[in-house]
Amino acid sequence: MPTYNTNFELTVEDMDLIETSLRQTKAELAAQAVQHDKTGDVAGKSDEALRQIHDLLGRLHNQKVFYRPRQGSYVGG
Repeated sequence: MPTYNTNFELTVEDMDLIETSLRQTKAELAAQAVQHDKTGDVAGKSDEALRQIHDLLGRLHNQKVFYRPRQGSYVGG
């Protein structure tokens, strides 16, 4: 029986492209959901897709490793 591949070889640029695409798709679905709310249509599928994309973006964010300089002052933002 085949199993899932658990080793992925993605670069930082690949992950950035995936994250950007997910954010764009999320924005488009949110705009459609607002339009459906104005017309009174039911947008159940888009709400579920928005939730899944939001959760996936959160999981991607939580896997990032953020670095701080060991010496000197840290200026964030």
